[in-house]
Order: sequence, then C-alpha cells, then structure tokens
Amino acid sequence: MPQNKQRAPRNRTISLSEEERQRFAANCLRLQGPATLNTIVNRTICQDVFAVLDWLPSHSVDLLFADPPYNLSKSFNGRPFSSRSLTDYESWLESWLLPLQRLLKPTASLYICGDWRSAAAIQRVLEAHFVVRNRITWEREKGRGAQANWKNCAEDIWFATVGEAYTFNVEAVKLKRRVMAPYTRPDGQPKDWQENEDGRFRLTHPANIWTDITVPFWSMPENTDHPTQKPEKLLAKIILASSQPDDVVFDPFLGSGTTSVVARKLGRRFFGVEIDESYACLAEKRLELAGQDGRIQGYTDGFFWERNSRRT
Repeated sequence: MPQNKQRAPRNRTISLSEEERQRFAANCLRLQGPATLNTIVNRTICQDVFAVLDWLPSHSVDLLFADPPYNLSKSFNGRPFSSRSLTDYESWLESWLLPLQRLLKPTASLYICGDWRSAAAIQRVLEAHFVVRNRITWEREKGRGAQANWKNCAEDIWFATVGEAYTFNVEAVKLKRRVMAPYTRPDGQPKDWQENEDGRFRLTHPANIWTDITVPFWSMPENTDHPTQKPEKLLAKIILASSQPDDVVFDPFLGSGTTSVVARKLGRRFFGVEIDESYACLAEKRLELAGQDGRIQGYTDGFFWERNSRRT
C-alpha cells in the first residue's frame, strides 16, 4: 500500500510515515491464546481472524459488524480473494460466522455487508442461524458505468439478531430532511416540520434505502487508501441504532478501522481483527485522531442530515 506517494495539497487522505508504522504496529495486539474481554477491549488485533476465533471471549459482543470480502476476485494490499460458486461462498461465510456465534450476547445484533452477487448466500446463512430483520440497500455513487448492463452503484447490509430481544434506538437515527411542501395546520403553524436559519426541515423515520451516504474520497479527513473503506456515517447509523453507550462492538474484518473509530466517537467499547498490518496501523492512527476530533461527517447536533441539506 503506497504511503509516501505525492498527493495534491488539499488531499486529506490518511497515510503513515515509517515512524508511525512502527509505533502503531507496536500498539496492535497479537494473541497467543484465549483472551478476556479486558485484554482486547478498545484494541486492534492484527492477526488472521481464523487464527483467533477460538480465543475470543464468549458472550462479550452486543453488536457485530462484518464487511467480509464480497464474492468477486479482488486483491487487498497483495492478499487475493477469488470469486467462487454461490454454494462455496456460503460455506466460506459459515466458516467464520458460525464460530462467532459464541461471542454474541443473547440480545446482540449483527450486520453483514455484501453486494448482489453474495446476497443469496448471506440470506441463507443468516436465516439458518439467526433472525433476519431487514436488508438495507445503500447508494454507493462511485459505481462504474457499463456498456451492456446496469451501473452497479448499490450495496447491501443484512440486519439480523440472535433472538427476539434486541436494541433498536429509532429516535437516534432519524433523518433530518429538507421540506419541499411545507404543510401547515389550520392555525398556520407548521405540520410535522420546523424552521431554522438553515431552512425548513422535518425528522423522518429511518428506512432501509440509504441515499444520504458519501463514499470517502480524497478531500474527506476520514479517507484512506483501503479499497473498500466504509463511510463513518454508515457505521454511525448502525452503531446508534443497535447498541447503547458502553456496549461492545466487534468487527472481524476491520480494514482501516472505521467500525472501531465510530464506536469510540459514539462512546461504545470495541475491538476488531485485521490481518494486514498496514491497515491495522491505519486503524490505530485513526483511533488516535478520533481522540482529538469526535466529529462524524453528516451527523451533527444529534441528527443525521440529508446530504447537501445543511449549510456548513
């Protein structure tokens, strides 16, 4: 992963100096055997998740977020993942998700990311072992155009729970939208909307179609060179909806650390596993930066704002 390449003056992509790489690598945890929650909480575990599955503490996780390799051929900093049949991909999902069941509390929720190629496999695995609640589709506007097919610009996140008792904080994830048709009551007062210096807005219930997400790019302070980095705003919706302050959030494919970073910003405990040392070091650097700046783009004053609706 290139760390010292020349970037434009306004490029805010997070990178690592050699000194930082060494320092953050030393911060990463490498397990040698079974670990307690106190040992791993608020830490980045730099190992293959399959090597540590049996060492992670039982019934310790309130919220599991997993963004595994999708069912396509892709390289992650030189580590290839090859597409396979849907049946084989389903077996691969079960190879890590079923052992992780042991970590989940009876009230835990889980979110699994995928695309249209992997949707059927994810649904079958989750329905066999959990209670499937919904499938979120979010607009990923960076999709490439195609000459003989529809442009692929959406991804899915499957929402499931261990059982019937689970957390869902609907008030915490309402979306503040600009009012286009401001209806009023007979007395002239606003009906289900409010007006401030930014304009007229109403709070709407969260839906399973998300069109207010911006994929990180070069001018955003959360951006890294990770090829499949998820936006902080996306994780903020999930963490606020499906966990309480001080709950434990776990990501078995941590990448550059978005899940841990947002968990820290929102007052949750966390731990994550990432096999690649460069990405694990980026996660550690982002966690350090999160201690200095807890802002989440698109989430202000306790609300998620419709994209491009708030003056900043």
